[in-house]
Amino acid sequence: MTPRRRKRLALAGVLLAGAAGATALLLSAFSENLVYFYTPTEVAQGKAPSDRKFRIGGLVADGSVARAEDSLTVHFVVTDRAQDVEVAYDGVLPDLFREGQGIVADGHLNTDGEFVADTVLAKHDENYMPPEAAEALKKADMGYTPARKSAENEMQP
Repeated sequence: MTPRRRKRLALAGVLLAGAAGATALLLSAFSENLVYFYTPTEVAQGKAPSDRKFRIGGLVADGSVARAEDSLTVHFVVTDRAQDVEVAYDGVLPDLFREGQGIVADGHLNTDGEFVADTVLAKHDENYMPPEAAEALKKADMGYTPARKSAENEMQP
């Protein structure tokens, strides 16, 4: 093998090793920042991670919203009608947030099993529900559909 050929082979090896290292770092950073979605049933079954952030979604249970008088802290229950998960949120809730409404919250579980939310997102119109939450409601076999829920809300005074 000629010296020139050895240099090219060494350069190709260094470039390949550098590309592999950069790819490994990129994939590592990407996997650490992934936020997975879990339903209340999956959280109750222990499928949700206890050591990292995730999303939970479902309906705000009727009669579950409790606001602290001296702070912005709100406690409520998210349900997929099969299981319930208690949620605590310290901040201003979206205007569309209310009982019976579909929401998605980002956060983590505390040591008591309560979900501590960093952000709370409410559905943006009468026909929207996160696909995962709608699927969880179907699995709970409660017959929920956004159109039916919308009609029920319109009938209430």
